[in-house]
Parts: sequence; C-alpha cells; structure tokens
Amino acid sequence: MPLFKLGDDLEEFRSEVRRFAEKEFSAKAAYWDEAEEFPEENRKTLAELGYFGLLIPEKYGGVGAPIIQSALFVEEMARVCFNTCTICQITLHGPSRAITVLGSEEQKQRFLPPVVTGDYMFAISISEPDAGSAVTDMRTKAVDDGENYVLNGSKCFTTLGNYASHFLVMCRFGEGKGARGIGALIVDKNSPGLEVGIPDKKMGGRGAPECDVFFHDVKVPKKNLLVEGSSTSSKSFKLLMDSFGPERCGNAAICVGLAQGAYEVAHAYIQEREQFGRPLMEFQGIQWKIADMATQIHAARMMVYRAATNEKDGFPDPKETTMAKLFANEMVQKVTSEALQMHGHYGYTRAFPLERMMRDGRGYAVGGGTVEILRNTIAAMELGRTFDQRRS
Repeated sequence: MPLFKLGDDLEEFRSEVRRFAEKEFSAKAAYWDEAEEFPEENRKTLAELGYFGLLIPEKYGGVGAPIIQSALFVEEMARVCFNTCTICQITLHGPSRAITVLGSEEQKQRFLPPVVTGDYMFAISISEPDAGSAVTDMRTKAVDDGENYVLNGSKCFTTLGNYASHFLVMCRFGEGKGARGIGALIVDKNSPGLEVGIPDKKMGGRGAPECDVFFHDVKVPKKNLLVEGSSTSSKSFKLLMDSFGPERCGNAAICVGLAQGAYEVAHAYIQEREQFGRPLMEFQGIQWKIADMATQIHAARMMVYRAATNEKDGFPDPKETTMAKLFANEMVQKVTSEALQMHGHYGYTRAFPLERMMRDGRGYAVGGGTVEILRNTIAAMELGRTFDQRRS
C-alpha cells in the first residue's frame, strides 16, 4: 500500500491554508457560536477563492485534488473555526463528491460548476426520526409516476438544510425491505411540497444549523436520479454507503484539527500560568497530559492520512476510514476535555475557546455514524459477515 508521508507540495498547501484560516476566520469564530449565526460571509470568501472546487475535476471548474488534500484543508480549518469548517466539510466531502463519482455526465455538468462558484450549496438528508443509526429502517419513499419520482417522507438532522439550494436524499424505491430498495435523488429546495423546518437548538456547532426536511408529494425529475434502489438487491445501498466514505474521512480530519487547536491553547497556557511559584509545565501531572494529548493527536492524524492516501475509485479506504473516524471521534473528546481541565475554572469560562471546542467536538462522535455503529462495522469487516443488530 502507498505510504502517507506528505510531500513538500502538501506541506506547503497546509501552511497556506493555516495562514489563510488564521487571518480570515479566527477573529469571529466565537461570534458564530455565541450568535448561533451561519457564517455566510466566510462561505462567500471560500467560494471566491475556489476552495469549494478542491475535489471537483478540472473539467467542471474545480482543481481535481486528491482526498488527502481536502482532508488537510478541513483539518486546518477546524483548528480555527469549526462552524466555517462544517460548510467546507459538507461542500467538499458530501453530495458533490457522490455526484462526481456516481453521477451521470449530464448531472456533473449541471451541478458541479455551481458548487465550485458557491451558487449551489448541497445538504445531505439521510436520518429520519425512527431511522438514525438503523438507517435501513428509513421510510421516505420515491414512487415512479411515469414522468417523475414522487417523494414522500421526512428527514431530520439535515446539516445546513435551511441554507442549502439542493438536497441529496436517500430514500426507498419499490417494496424492498432493509438495505434493499434504497437509492438517492437530487432534490431542488424550491420544489413544490418541500418544506424545511426550524433549526434545532444544539449543544455545539451552533453556527452550522441542522433541521428537519419534509417531502409532500414532491415531484423530482427522473434526470435527478443519482442511484436507483432495487427491491431485490442491496448493491445500491452499499454504493451509497461507500460514497459516504469521504464525509467520514473529513469528519475524522476535523476532529484532528479541532484537537490540535485545543492542544495549542493548552500548550501555551501551561508555560505562562504559574501556581505554587512555578509554571504549570513544571508539574509532572501536566507533562503526562501533554504527552498523552500529543500522542493521541498524532495517532489519529496518521490514521486519517493513511485512509485518505489509500483512495480507490474516488473514495478513501472503507475500513481505514471507519477506524480513523472511530479513533478520532473519541480522541477529540479526550483532548479537548484535558485541555479544559489544565486551565482550571478558566477553561470552563468563555474567556477561552476550550468549552466551545469541547462542545463542537462532541457532536462528531454522533454524526456520520456513531462510535457504536462504527465498532459494529469494523467488527463485520474483520469477521467477514454482517450481524443483525435486532438479535443482539
């Protein structure tokens, strides 16, 4: 397998993104959280500079970079501003990536250039009130009426749903049960019968809203079919789950960046803060915390880079990506918590960014596949079979 050591070009890219993010986005990172406001001005800046086209082929106006480069990008963005990074994550690793790999030529020509320019912003709708981790229990259904697909159902926790121009909706086709029959449609937000709910009140990521989306006899043109579900096969569902790989890889990279940011705040603080007549870094208990944090971040980073570098057919390695997300999701909780603890009560206040970082990182162990589901997935890969959780 290829190694994941970064070349000079990628290290230069990382430095470029770090300087850019610190200059453009660090000053208002706390504001978006406090105000629970979507950072539209940051989205426009990113679009104007062409960053939304990182993974999109040059043929459609993008850069055509590998996934390792987009992973580096979201890592550095998350280090500075989580809410702005969430926009990057959805845009780079979400529906546009699925369209790039799975879409028809006509769909690529129609949808990808406006993503690059920022004129289109996609959201992905998978979870339902009764089908979260049990995604194959979804009920949202598309029926072929001859000219269109008529979509009925509802989705929840759709990130950026109230700002999106289009939705990639996973839904059921035909009468198949479980994974059989699940496919995906591209749905215009302005479609009659589509309704977006009020954003949820969240613990973290408060500048990147999530909301319910309702479909009442929404007519979707057949040309917007991305993957058709088959009532006799689960292949379409597996294909869609594979297309979810870049999102999981990006999720893990964001956890690395967020943890790195928290680590750096703590690293600086323990050298300046004195207790009992000496700097905090002189205490062995603090030294051990720093050692553990640095080791955990490094391990997660290497797992992410390995998964992203071992890209195949447009998607990162499935097993390595799942392992990287699991490890990074738990790592970011440990590192942000320890960074806060090292600040004592100051860390618990909003004078430092750590309580915000801790809240933001917590959600990524739920979104994109909970850590429990990830463990089930890894076990299935290791043991060579899928287990029916209903009998567990």
